[in-house]
Amino acid sequence: MTRLDLDLDTPNGASRWWNGLGVVVSIGLVAAIVLQLGGATSDALKTIVRLPPAVWPALLLLYLAQPVCDFAVFRRIWNLPFAGVEALLRKTVINEVVLGYSGEAYLYVWARRMAGGAIAPFRAIKDANIVSALLGNVLTLALAAMSATQLRALDLDRRLGPALWSGLIPLAISIGLLVFGRRVFSLRLGQLAFVGAAHALRLVVSAVLTILIWRISLPEVAPGVWLVLLAVRYLVSRIPFLSNKDLVFGNLMLLLLGAHSAVAVLLAALALTTLFQHLAVIVGLGALDLARRFSAFPHIPLMPSPRGSTLSGGPIEPQ
Repeated sequence: MTRLDLDLDTPNGASRWWNGLGVVVSIGLVAAIVLQLGGATSDALKTIVRLPPAVWPALLLLYLAQPVCDFAVFRRIWNLPFAGVEALLRKTVINEVVLGYSGEAYLYVWARRMAGGAIAPFRAIKDANIVSALLGNVLTLALAAMSATQLRALDLDRRLGPALWSGLIPLAISIGLLVFGRRVFSLRLGQLAFVGAAHALRLVVSAVLTILIWRISLPEVAPGVWLVLLAVRYLVSRIPFLSNKDLVFGNLMLLLLGAHSAVAVLLAALALTTLFQHLAVIVGLGALDLARRFSAFPHIPLMPSPRGSTLSGGPIEPQ
């Protein structure tokens, strides 16, 4: 086991360079979010204001489902300290705002430099994402099968065309992974089982919270409608390298159901609330980092420090 301690009281030039780059990345994320918020409609913004109070804690839990699951996984594999949650939150935002899986690239660089070469983070990140994708594909197929008749009525294949069919790529890859699993996975069987259980729980919790939020917001809509829309949402999420899938889904519903549909406006409004949450996370973590910079309190930098720097708060075990 390797114990790592980060010392930023006397930063060298390289660590200052990485922290400066981190500030630039944060500003870029804020700019990207603000640009995406620029397309918000007045109806969607009014809907956000009128959301029932019970929706807000559910939205927070839904937002935290991914980083909490990631923390549980990497805590088990790397013995990641709690301070690593900051990097996992940034990973979530980067994935959603920039490009799918770009957050994993950030996490890889962060973990590699935090550990100073003591771990090989690519294996854990790769396996965790493969398992998550496999389970997500299973859930998507199950929802699509349950809603097949209603999905045909929406005429998605004509409206989305090649974009929707590209979602078959991850499904095909999943089949290949099941066949060649022993050659693909690097983690031990017990670790893979834990990763699978954590992501399965995340998917179930996220689906339940999503339906609950929709149901509370528009109780007059039949539950079967929400099930169909959940299937569409997961189908959209299967499109590779798509950024801000919630916003794409919300805009798609406006296209399919019409701009005056209460359901479509609600879904667009909820997509905007996710963007506001991303903005709050990036601004909040940036403010926290600046506050720490002017105090003696040790902190995790916006971007990883150079190799040789170390992470305090707990040991990170080699894989």
